[in-house]
Amino acid sequence: MNQSNNIEKITSKSWELDKIHISHNIIDYDSCGINQSKNDKEYVKLHFGLQGSYDFKFAQLNSSFQLSGHHNNIMYSDGLHIEVENKTKRIETFGINFTTELFVEIAQNGNEPLKKLAEKVMNRENSILSSEWKTNNFKIQSVINEIIHCQYSNELKDLFLLSKSIELLVLQAELYNEHSTQNYIKSQKDRTKLIEAKELLANRIENPPTLSELSKLIAMNEYKLKRGFKELFGTTVFGYIHQVRMDLAKRLLLGTSKTAKEIAYEIGYSSPQYFSKAFKEQFGIPPNSIRNVPDSTIKNNHNTSNLNL
Repeated sequence: MNQSNNIEKITSKSWELDKIHISHNIIDYDSCGINQSKNDKEYVKLHFGLQGSYDFKFAQLNSSFQLSGHHNNIMYSDGLHIEVENKTKRIETFGINFTTELFVEIAQNGNEPLKKLAEKVMNRENSILSSEWKTNNFKIQSVINEIIHCQYSNELKDLFLLSKSIELLVLQAELYNEHSTQNYIKSQKDRTKLIEAKELLANRIENPPTLSELSKLIAMNEYKLKRGFKELFGTTVFGYIHQVRMDLAKRLLLGTSKTAKEIAYEIGYSSPQYFSKAFKEQFGIPPNSIRNVPDSTIKNNHNTSNLNL
């Protein structure tokens, strides 16, 4: 049951698998206000905030959180009663619900954070993986994009979505198992600025601002921008631009009839030859050949964190 007073529009997409439910929601509000949601289902939820800011109260956990886009956590509850107060006109979220049986089966073979959560799930103890919500790194965002833009059908689609759901669980487990403290970015203000920088790059990927321009746009010096961006998102500014372009190019090549030359210009390359070289280095195959090769055989190298700008 949902109580919604200020929602203008909801754009939703969902995928149903055996023991897994995946959803992608974009909610547009006409004003800021409080909405409640209740149900009596038992589940383990991988929750990802992609856009927008909101306060989030979770009755089963007796907890409240102030959240902004690009965050994630894993929660278990037997029944659900939440209260969301939106702070922005748009909120975008992505979630994967695992049945408790499937989650425990997977998590028992995972790392310590997953094993601890699995034990609480088995004891039916409402719980959350961590009181600290981590920032979505580039690997996590990339897998979410692959799910949202999945182009498979029938049995292959189910297998793809299952594998990507488990991959997201693994990536979260890895993220929450990191013992190295991220001490450089300490304030929420700086974190918000870096998220703004990431969104500016994503929205202008065909003609992104230079590092100097980006620094001025978010009112942060270049050194802090470079170091903070890599700490928060797991890749450099240049690495992020490169990977977003490559992922977009692959999606356009597989999902449209546009030529490699057209796509090169569309995503911001001035030279189709340079684009072709970069694409082959990334995926192991020239862009003009990708439509003739099964997607499962195409390598996808996300190791761009060593690229510096």
